[in-house]
Amino acid sequence: MPMDPEKGFRKIAILENLIEAQVLEDLLGQDGIPHRIVSFHDTAYDGLFQFQRGWGAVYALPWHREILLELLQRIREDRSAQDASGETT
Repeated sequence: MPMDPEKGFRKIAILENLIEAQVLEDLLGQDGIPHRIVSFHDTAYDGLFQFQRGWGAVYALPWHREILLELLQRIREDRSAQDASGETT
């Protein structure tokens, strides 16, 4: 019987915004890394929790933690470089 990878998922990082989540989703999908991205948005509170806790979180198996954090750091560095140069995406 195949193991359900989500049973071993742990929260790896807090995501800052939707674009960061989408780029990370694409990269993890390309690398075939099982994961789940969860938004903290709650329509009943009109996104209040996103202001307090961040946009959302990414969950994955613990042994993917290092690669996931490296990808997230690269995304954030690229975004900072674009913001500093005044480029738009």
